[in-house]
Amino acid sequence: MMVFLNQLLQGALLGGYYALIACGLSFMLGVMGIINLAHGSLVVVAAFALLTLTERFEISPFLSLLAVLPLMAAIGFVLQRVVLERSGRAGLLVPVLATFGLAIAVDNLLFEKFGADTRSLAPFIDSLSYESWSLTDDISVGQLAVLIFLTAVGVLGGLQLLLSHTQLGRAIRATAVDPDTAGLVGIDARLTKALAAAIALMTVGLAGAALAMRATFDPYAGAPQLIFAFEAVVIGGAGSLWGTLIGGIVLGVSQTLGAQINPQGFLIAGHSVFLMVLLARMANLWPIGPDVLRRLMGRPT
Repeated sequence: MMVFLNQLLQGALLGGYYALIACGLSFMLGVMGIINLAHGSLVVVAAFALLTLTERFEISPFLSLLAVLPLMAAIGFVLQRVVLERSGRAGLLVPVLATFGLAIAVDNLLFEKFGADTRSLAPFIDSLSYESWSLTDDISVGQLAVLIFLTAVGVLGGLQLLLSHTQLGRAIRATAVDPDTAGLVGIDARLTKALAAAIALMTVGLAGAALAMRATFDPYAGAPQLIFAFEAVVIGGAGSLWGTLIGGIVLGVSQTLGAQINPQGFLIAGHSVFLMVLLARMANLWPIGPDVLRRLMGRPT
């Protein structure tokens, strides 16, 4: 029984990481209706940016994060203005293809710059990478895993507060519903979408930090991160912020339990749960996230 409880707890903490990497993807999908296939590659960009600053200036990765987050925000702003906005005028499919091409370009540029070697920020965070707290004789939790989980909850909660209680949040919600009508009441829809993309990419910066601290990464590590993020978003409901956390936890717990059954069952279990939820959602049998915009706006469904 204790083993089972431990697996559930470890899976939930892993789900916090998945929710963090899925947060920006869910936010952009809910606000702009765009599936950003470059999301995973941009997570890796943030990880390499953190590593570069940390190594060059010999500072803590947490201090480097203070520089990386504004950088990622600027990338998001430019990405929306230069790529997503222009490609969006040509139809719904073109932005998806544009971000797919961007992901390929980013991956290869990172490979050209940093090579194929795997990297990690674990050596730069001292004991945080391996220290844990013992809850019982049989259950302990990693300090870094708890920190990432709390960060995911804080980011998702912060975004929900932003959307529900600020002028920018109201502008983002209005733009998400109808950008043309939002323009008639004085909202600059172009600027609002660019700011929303900037916010989404700041969460990507945090996800890059989590990736770099908890595991190794390389220039082509973006694709698995995109898959995990997409699965968490679909399970939790596309555009649903708190649903993203639920989706991440469901994915993490299923993977952990799958690994307990069979060492090769880690990924298989996660993908299987994703496919079952996807089929259930298509049949209107999955209860989480039935209405994207209502959940994004914090209204009852």
